[in-house]
Amino acid sequence: MDVLIERCAGLDIGKKDLKACVRRPAARAGRRASEARTFATTTRGLLALAEWLADEQVTVVGMESTGDYWKPVFYLLEGTFETQLLNARHIRNVPGRKTDVTDAVWIAQLVEHGLVRPSLVPPPPIRRLRDLTRYRASLVGERSREAQRLDKLLEDAGVKLSTVVSDVLGASGRAMLGALIDGQRDPQTLADLGDRRLRATPAALAEALQGNFTAHHATLARLMLTHIDQLSAAIAALDAEVDAEMAPFTAERDRLDTIPGVSKRAAEVLIAELGVDMSRFPTPGHLASWAGMCPGNNESAGTHHSGRTRKGDPWLRGILGEIAMTAARNRSSHLGARYRRLATRRGKKRALVAVGHAVLLAAWSMLTTGTDYTDRGPDHAPRPVSDPARRVAQLLAQLNALGYRATLDPITVS
Repeated sequence: MDVLIERCAGLDIGKKDLKACVRRPAARAGRRASEARTFATTTRGLLALAEWLADEQVTVVGMESTGDYWKPVFYLLEGTFETQLLNARHIRNVPGRKTDVTDAVWIAQLVEHGLVRPSLVPPPPIRRLRDLTRYRASLVGERSREAQRLDKLLEDAGVKLSTVVSDVLGASGRAMLGALIDGQRDPQTLADLGDRRLRATPAALAEALQGNFTAHHATLARLMLTHIDQLSAAIAALDAEVDAEMAPFTAERDRLDTIPGVSKRAAEVLIAELGVDMSRFPTPGHLASWAGMCPGNNESAGTHHSGRTRKGDPWLRGILGEIAMTAARNRSSHLGARYRRLATRRGKKRALVAVGHAVLLAAWSMLTTGTDYTDRGPDHAPRPVSDPARRVAQLLAQLNALGYRATLDPITVS
């Protein structure tokens, strides 16, 4: 097998130490030599590793993406060497011969022959933005869970506030909850704290607020509301940090914001997960495959099995799902029409994946060409089916759905 990289290294990284193997030409012509060493994963140990690799004139370093342990190693070496982060599924060693040292040797051999492709590691500005948006999403989810705990606490006390007020944590809801916590138990007095713009009548509010709200419930509710306020303050601080990190990418964010269903926050997450340089993805299909937003290939003996989507970036897939659900409610856009057309035939879940796939392809095109989104409208005709038999089957199914039974009489061309 041809050797593509003359001097390379493979790293098997653990929490406390790592095993490094260097592959280089041996003294005997046509032979290859290996040398393995162990280094601590502290900064001093990593600096010693970098010095050893430089002395060995290593040009490419490959490492397995093990948890988060690869990050300090990758970040320290990426400025000096061509550093490759490798998917663990692509570099499985031979069963029965697995040790940390043999793993490092195996990684080095794969790298020297060019048998693995490196994973996408974004540049530092995108990495910082990604850390902020992911942490913000985690805090938003935690705030939602805390609000659900509060609602369950009110249910336990027999207070049905969520049945008459759309937002328990709104101005009216917070005023009523504050009074309950402070000891007010009269339903009519509590109902009078509601804003006059509420749809619920004072009588309905008073009936919903009559329950068995005790001092025990008040203690828990106070702690939950304090936690919610703390989370809201942290999310606001993260929003400010995200805005500061987004300054170089404002044009790209505003451009993605023109897609139906994409908000400012969703555009920030798309940029954090994808970056703005689409040169790593030769075609939009490559991007969809990397993101896991396209059918998978599973063929054996000429038979196609389940084509379920592969596991991709969960943060990217999550925001694309939110965008798809928002776009599906837009009845004047092409994406909304696409969802409705596919939902009736393939189901809602598959339709959402298809809309998310369309949004991803549009984002690739917009970031590549620097153009805004152009909506084709809800009446845009879908691409015709290339297979005549499949097209005939679709038309017959549509006639059957309308209550007609059709028979085919092929036209003979003389």
